[in-house]
Amino acid sequence: MPDFDLAVIGAGAAGLSVAAGAAQLGVSVVLIERGRMGGDCLNTGCVPSKALLAAAHAARSVRAAARFGVIAAEPAIDWDRLRAHVRGAIANIAPMDSEERFRGLGATVLRGEARFTDRGTLSVDGRTVTARRFVIAAGSRAAVPPVPGLNEVPYWTNDSLFDLTEKPDHLLILGGGPIGLEMADAFSGLGCRVTVVEAGRIAAKDDPELVAGLRDALISHDVVIREGVKVAAAEPGPVLVLADGSRIEGSHLLVATGRTPNLAALNLPAGNIQAGPAGIATDRGLRSLTNPRVFAVGDIADPVGIGPRAFTHVGSYHAGIAIRRLLFRLPAKIDYAALPRVTYTDPELAQTGLTEAEAAAAGLNVRVLRWPLAENDRAIAERDTVGMVKLVVRGNRVVGTGILAPNAGEMIGQWTLAIAHRTKLSALAGLIVPYPTRSEAGKRAVGSLFAPRLFSPRTRMLVRLLSRLP
Repeated sequence: MPDFDLAVIGAGAAGLSVAAGAAQLGVSVVLIERGRMGGDCLNTGCVPSKALLAAAHAARSVRAAARFGVIAAEPAIDWDRLRAHVRGAIANIAPMDSEERFRGLGATVLRGEARFTDRGTLSVDGRTVTARRFVIAAGSRAAVPPVPGLNEVPYWTNDSLFDLTEKPDHLLILGGGPIGLEMADAFSGLGCRVTVVEAGRIAAKDDPELVAGLRDALISHDVVIREGVKVAAAEPGPVLVLADGSRIEGSHLLVATGRTPNLAALNLPAGNIQAGPAGIATDRGLRSLTNPRVFAVGDIADPVGIGPRAFTHVGSYHAGIAIRRLLFRLPAKIDYAALPRVTYTDPELAQTGLTEAEAAAAGLNVRVLRWPLAENDRAIAERDTVGMVKLVVRGNRVVGTGILAPNAGEMIGQWTLAIAHRTKLSALAGLIVPYPTRSEAGKRAVGSLFAPRLFSPRTRMLVRLLSRLP
């Protein structure tokens, strides 16, 4: 008999969700973690980065207070207290992800590195563990590009960034994706010089029209953005040497060029588990293509025909699918038609569903509806009118939404729901939205579709005729 019904490898967001659900349903589960409980999100990702961004945005608010007639001095940054704030945010959340909590739920927690020895057996630092089913949630780590000389230059990734002991004078950021842009916004807000170097364009997966607004906002925050440039080498300093021979020198270097799955230590061939550079190959139900006893969830999963999605909320979504498949034997499958994502800069850039370009590439006949925050009363009252809501509409339904606005991540939820449930535009136009809020911009965008019809000559004639009735 196997030791456990279910073995979960990795105590990040995805693995914790699977283990918690299984344990509370009475399944014998072992949770295996070689590093810190909570994984990347709690310790080196979502939580510390948002804590740092909160501090930066607070400092920027002080500098910008004069627009309201509130005069304040340049804020002083106490780096030790800032670090304590970041560590405190992690510490406050950590008990929810702790060994003690999961043992209390009934799970067995093993600390060590798991590796397959055959299709149904793991070795955890020399201890043999057998299970009926396995869920691999080993996550990902920062990808480091093969730039000549980079390994000889001290650099940060998100894994080491939040152990910083000093305020950078001039931070170089290699990579203009979500992590790079968020940290550019954070450190510029904290009074550091920041230069972002990106081989393509920043936020390459997001809508170019909305990215243009974000780019302008970051530049207004004194972030220097170099796009379309290739780094040929790195030298101590640190110095980034560009392909054209020019040099960019800073005091610190952050490498933010994407993620790579944590595959190496698992000894997947022994478990007959197919994997590639993007992760473990699975079907749309997250089951391994080559070992039906194994599921992969979170950053390490590479569903065939879809590809990986390295977001914490995707890990939690995967966990729900795995639980339905494993414990209830339901035919659950992933569906990313309404998958939200957010870059937590100031303003935030949120996207759900298809971008305009993605819809065009799919051959869909769509219309685009826009509403700028410059015409939103709440934004005008707060003197912060950067951004817009952009809707991609097919027929009578929204298939994609992009928002550039303060707290866009809080606004994107209703559009994710509308796409997922195929809500009609007429219902969205009739939605009662509190006034004044930036959420009104979305309703006004929908209303812009109906306004020409409503105020057409034909409708005006009908109203005149009706007005003559007693």
